[in-house]
Amino acid sequence: MENDSGNQRGITKEHFGLSNLTGMNCLVDGNIPPSSGLSSSSALVCCAGLVTLTVLGMNLSKVELAEICAKSERYIGTEGGGMDQSISFLAEEGTAKLIEFSPLRATDVKLPSGAVFVIANSCVEMNKAATSHFNIRVMECRLAAKLLAKYRGLQWGKVLRLEEVQTKLGVSLEEMLWITEDALHPEPYSPEEVCRCLGISLQELRTQILSPNTQDVPIFKLYQRAKHVYSEAARVLQFKKICEEAPDDTVQLLGELMNQSHASCRDMYECSCPELDQLVDICRKFGAEGSRLTGAGWGGCTVSLVPADKLTSFLANVHQAYYQRSDRNLTFEKQSLFATKPGGGALVFLEA
Repeated sequence: MENDSGNQRGITKEHFGLSNLTGMNCLVDGNIPPSSGLSSSSALVCCAGLVTLTVLGMNLSKVELAEICAKSERYIGTEGGGMDQSISFLAEEGTAKLIEFSPLRATDVKLPSGAVFVIANSCVEMNKAATSHFNIRVMECRLAAKLLAKYRGLQWGKVLRLEEVQTKLGVSLEEMLWITEDALHPEPYSPEEVCRCLGISLQELRTQILSPNTQDVPIFKLYQRAKHVYSEAARVLQFKKICEEAPDDTVQLLGELMNQSHASCRDMYECSCPELDQLVDICRKFGAEGSRLTGAGWGGCTVSLVPADKLTSFLANVHQAYYQRSDRNLTFEKQSLFATKPGGGALVFLEA
């Protein structure tokens, strides 16, 4: 835990203005498969943050701690958000959470009782810190936000996120999808075209907007990324609405939203991979009402919504169809396919 605890001590020093920090030795254990899209790295960072505060005898609210942990992960060069860290601290047993930002807040979402979520690991590992895929998507969304803001006459210079454009315009997600259709073209943008649209030089684009490992990217798919983000956000709100209204076909409706989400991740955000697509198809074939990738993508896990009365046959059939008929690594076989339910967030247990 040396790097993570080191990062956390740096963040804690920055936050509290401390100069003489206590050293610590840590023993780390866990059962989250690494590089699987199940937030194993964020779990470690959150653990390190909580341990550091405990060792220092200091307290922060769960919201503050989540924000600090999200910030600390960016020190390794990954332009991540804060959802993983937020749920790590704000989760409560028995309820899903709608996570919203600016300010950070979590709202309970009651899931349907007649179905369970099943995690299935594609066994394809994706290391966000070692590749540029993740950061390229972040920069494409950033550039799309700036072009949309400029198109609608907003001060685009400080705009970083697509959500900011919607908030500043005061319109719905559906309206943002129409604005995206008007403002952006489906053909990829070259860096030079982005510069022409924003009225800046190539040097300004590279040094003031792009991250270090995205400065030489030849094309940016701005239309596709904006369409995915706004439609995905709309699906999240629709998911919550269906859970609240609880119609007779709740599970089917939620499953369809998950299926739409995977299609958008695959086709518009392009963060899936052949193994994930195959696994999603297998899960749907054997009884999942909905199935989609989870985490950053390009590998890792799928999450499927499975009617409770189909769970036993679903697990057996998916195990045979995806895991037994391949040379996939089954070292973590029990961690590759399992049903799950909402649990509580991170805690510190102290010996009496």
